[in-house]
Amino acid sequence: MRRVLSATFLLLGCSAGGSAWGQSAATSADAAAPSPESADRTRAFHFENDIVPIFSRFGCNSSGCHGKAEGQNGFKLSVFGFDPAADRAALLQEGRGRRIFPPAPERSLLLMKASGGVPHGGGVRIRRGSGEYRTLRDWIAAGAPAGDPNAPRVVLLEVSPKEQTLAMGGTQQLTAVAVYSDGRRVDVTDHTRFQSNAEALARVDEFGLVTAGDVPGDVAVMAAYMGAVDVFRAIVPRPDEVAPFPPPPTRNFIDELVDAKLRKLNIVPSGMCDDATFLRRAHLDLVGTLPTADETRSFLADAHPERRGRLVDALLQRPEFADYQALKWSDLLRVDRQVLGHKTAFAYYQWIRRSFAENKPWNEFVREIVTAEGPLAEAPAGALYKVAKSPGEMAGTLSQVFLGVRIECAQCHHHPFDRWSQTDYFGMQAYFTPLQFKPAAGGEMLASLSNPVVTHPRSGEAIHAHPLGTANPAESPPGDRRRELAAWMTSPENPWLARAFVNRVWAQLTGRGLVEPVDDFRLTNPPTNPELLDALARRFIESGWNVRELYRTIAASRTYQLSTTPNQTNLRDEQNHSRALLKRLDAEVLLDAICQTTGVPEKFDGVPAGARAIELWDSQVPHYFLKLFGRPMRATPCECERVVEPSVGQVLHVLNSSEIQSKLSHEGGRVAEFLRRWPSPADDEKLLEELYLTFLSRQPTKDERTATLQYLQRHGNRRRQAAEDVAWSLLNSVEFLFNH
Repeated sequence: MRRVLSATFLLLGCSAGGSAWGQSAATSADAAAPSPESADRTRAFHFENDIVPIFSRFGCNSSGCHGKAEGQNGFKLSVFGFDPAADRAALLQEGRGRRIFPPAPERSLLLMKASGGVPHGGGVRIRRGSGEYRTLRDWIAAGAPAGDPNAPRVVLLEVSPKEQTLAMGGTQQLTAVAVYSDGRRVDVTDHTRFQSNAEALARVDEFGLVTAGDVPGDVAVMAAYMGAVDVFRAIVPRPDEVAPFPPPPTRNFIDELVDAKLRKLNIVPSGMCDDATFLRRAHLDLVGTLPTADETRSFLADAHPERRGRLVDALLQRPEFADYQALKWSDLLRVDRQVLGHKTAFAYYQWIRRSFAENKPWNEFVREIVTAEGPLAEAPAGALYKVAKSPGEMAGTLSQVFLGVRIECAQCHHHPFDRWSQTDYFGMQAYFTPLQFKPAAGGEMLASLSNPVVTHPRSGEAIHAHPLGTANPAESPPGDRRRELAAWMTSPENPWLARAFVNRVWAQLTGRGLVEPVDDFRLTNPPTNPELLDALARRFIESGWNVRELYRTIAASRTYQLSTTPNQTNLRDEQNHSRALLKRLDAEVLLDAICQTTGVPEKFDGVPAGARAIELWDSQVPHYFLKLFGRPMRATPCECERVVEPSVGQVLHVLNSSEIQSKLSHEGGRVAEFLRRWPSPADDEKLLEELYLTFLSRQPTKDERTATLQYLQRHGNRRRQAAEDVAWSLLNSVEFLFNH
């Protein structure tokens, strides 16, 4: 029915909004129909309200068409219509004025190309006789007016319904209503852009019809119109209800909130992982290091009921915890030797590592970076402002890393998927425009040395420093503006700081963020479990922003300790934490694991012997393995720089690498050591056990024990080679290469 009404509306020649005539046709059913007198009146067109939505609806101003930086075939529009004045000028003045022809509107190049009258690289976009075609034709015939500069603008978009539970394969038609600054409400469904954040869960067509897939989960559908956005959320449960829902053990509030979501989806969580799996998982997640064979024996022999919690406490105190955290945050905060120089970059890294070693409260860590000033030798955190060179890059980096909000798009145009405008972007940038580096006796010094005024690139309006989501004030704060920014960012009431950090930690430990990607918080990308995200953030703040306590809380939950083995209900669930997910080891962690299990350390260029990969502070240290397995270059603050998806090249390298083979066969390596300890075939049982404890952190299963012993016995005349073969097969297993 909705489609029929939309088609009728278009055939009547009504536009997406703006005019009083369009309002009467598009609002609720009890609105009065236009009178004959009103139909005779000349329509007052408004370019931004009537014409730009048509370009957006048919993708003309998208980045894949005329909205890209260089335009398309000599015709350029602003992305998603952020600059209507420039778009109108491109139509009227550029291309020798041939794009529109008011004396014969149908002969306008704009209409002929869009409707297929002449060849068009984008194909037929607008059907002749449609409402959009008639609106464009009539606007051209009226002289292509810009319209009243004081005409109402869209201030809000409302999608209905807001939420719905959809059966697999079920549908839901969405309606989008634009609210204008004068209070008018206009149905703009036909000119709204819709986009699903999870096509496997539900897809949406160009008319706003949502169709659920056959995978259970939570999906968000974005609606965007003239810079305003709203979201429809749908829950798609499994068709078979679980009755009664089995009561799994609940260890803390995390499990309660996860279970509440799973009940809605008719999903039963997997069982708990065994002790050997937990031991290996916790080591890799917290310290980026495998447990040794002796540590594994000791833990598996421990009968204490709190052995898992005690293990986590011990790991959080190890120096490798600070090493691993420093590695991850050096990526995000861009410890780049090529830009900073050796001395400054190393001091910057040491400051990051020391902060985690001391368990510095997270709000203090953030405040120290945001307000860093003085000589870099005394304030190494200020190096961030040297590697992020421009005020805009500084604002974008801090926003993305600490708040999880991406604002770079708003530098040139309104963010296509969020509420951020150019005013928001330049309001954040204004905090950093006074910053300058100047020479000092002890080296470079960072200081706030001026009071520049930032202006809007299109309107020329003065934009003063102000936080995201707040109004442009009358003036910027006095003194170093960053102090106000730091106070806002680290306030317990800040809507992003705590949530962004707990989301990153959650993703590190479970393999998937509650918001994914982890640095893309926005209205149109909601968390899969908002109640859990809020609860984690609240607990984190209440703990005094205690980083170790956050890791301890998540690791103590049953959710973190679930098995990767799926059951019949959660086989296809990768979103709701009903089971543990396989996680490929980071490049540095995997290389260290290979070195540890083979007993042969790696020597890195320019680094003292004995250094491990997770201790490398310089991402530019040349190393083929680290590059192949996705080590980031630290050119951006995006988490996506670290490649975690496996590739064919990685598989072939582990299978065929001469460097790995040389470690396995090294005279001073682990296999040679084991054979010296157990030289006789009568010791094969002990050799086998030690290999499994070393490489997989567990005892072999009965079948593995039988098969491996038979292999060793069959090749007793070349026992060294056979032992290396077993070690090689363990190292190439999915169980070794992934954290499970």
